[in-house]
Amino acid sequence: MKQNYLLLTLSSLILLTFTPQATAQNKRNSAQNNVAEAPGPRRFWQANLPGGEYIVALSQISSISKHNYIIDGALRVTEVVIDTTGNSLARFYYIVPISEDSGSALGAGLTDRARELLDQTGKRTGVNANTIVAKQYPTTTHAKTVEYRISDERDLEQLFNSARKAWINNTGKKFTIKE
Repeated sequence: MKQNYLLLTLSSLILLTFTPQATAQNKRNSAQNNVAEAPGPRRFWQANLPGGEYIVALSQISSISKHNYIIDGALRVTEVVIDTTGNSLARFYYIVPISEDSGSALGAGLTDRARELLDQTGKRTGVNANTIVAKQYPTTTHAKTVEYRISDERDLEQLFNSARKAWINNTGKKFTIKE
């Protein structure tokens, strides 16, 4: 049992560590202005993202938060959470291996090679590994949680600001991250 849990944790860590975060894509995204915000439906905040769509009544939002944390000493996560008075909460997150943040040449080289391999697999399968949420039952399954993975940390910051301003000002907004 303990070995199964260790194997499960290790395989999750490997999957997440080598999921591409596309540093090159981050540079491309900022040059292309990957984010758009427009007036949205009255009394609602709406997000159109590569991984799906989310819409919430502003009157039902009970909190909006942004925080950072480390998973198993190997991954840094920046997460925005929109909690509601209903039955679910939405999590929007950016995840990056610590090796990318540390400036280590060895870690960066391994991460770059893993990215290349996953990009090739993504092209063959049609799955964008930069925005797909990876879950491994039962350790990463959260009941009543809607999750979206954002491939650029700056886009996540803009999402947070959009939701926060819409909620505080009670003004409908439509926030979009283009692929």
